[in-house]
Amino acid sequence: MRSGDAETIDRLVAAAKEMREKAYAPYSRFNVGAALLAGGKIYRGANIENASYPLSVCAERNAVAAAVLDGQRTIDTVAVVADEDRPTPPCGGCRQVLWEFGRSALVIAETPGGTRAMWALEDLLPDAFGPEDLLS
Repeated sequence: MRSGDAETIDRLVAAAKEMREKAYAPYSRFNVGAALLAGGKIYRGANIENASYPLSVCAERNAVAAAVLDGQRTIDTVAVVADEDRPTPPCGGCRQVLWEFGRSALVIAETPGGTRAMWALEDLLPDAFGPEDLLS
C-alpha cells in the first residue's frame, strides 16, 4: 500500500467514514472519524467526548494511539471525516501529535458528501515544535 495513491486514500477515507459513525459526541454532536496509514497498516479512531470537555479525545489522537501501541513510530497518511459541509482538517492539538510521528504525512479531509481536500502536514503546522526543541 502506497501512502499517496488513490486506492489507499479511498480506503483510508472509507475507514474514517466508518469510524465517524462510532464516535461518541453527545455534547458537541460533532462526530469525527480518522484512519491513518503506518507501516502498511490502517489504524482507526473516533472522537470520544466526556462531560468534562478537556478529557475528551479527538479521533486522530485515538488513531495515533492505536498505531503507537502496535509498535508504529511513523505515520504516512491520515484521513479525517467530520460532520461538516466543508473538509475539516485536524485541530491544532492533533496536528502537533501527528507531527511527532509523521512530519511528511499527507492529510486528507473529506465531508460525508464526498468533498475532499488534501494537505501536507508541514503546510498545516508550519514551524512546528518537535523533540529537537526540548532542552537536553
